[in-house]
Amino acid sequence: MQVALTVWEDRISPLYDATRTLLITKVKGRRIVAKHMEPFECQSALTRAARLDELGINVLICGGISDFSENLIEGRGIQVIAFVSGTVDAVLAAYQTGRLNKKKRQRPIYET
Repeated sequence: MQVALTVWEDRISPLYDATRTLLITKVKGRRIVAKHMEPFECQSALTRAARLDELGINVLICGGISDFSENLIEGRGIQVIAFVSGTVDAVLAAYQTGRLNKKKRQRPIYET
């Protein structure tokens, strides 16, 4: 499974629609076996959703996201965990241990 996180410096980017970098993690079970940074310079919501699909992303963890973008991504079979904030390491740890709340539109889902 591949999990992408929108990042800005060492934190979850506050707005998906403006993020320019993804941290892509390969997860087996609850263990992260690989991770790398990926430029994400797509201009439109359509090309962003298509790029996530091309990268083989299964789950997107992000900050705020427009309904339009979220619907496009979910329409490609990618789970969106939105309105997350905190450091990348803390959010990854929360995801690995199942503590990352997956309910939609609940602010904040996870705060460090």
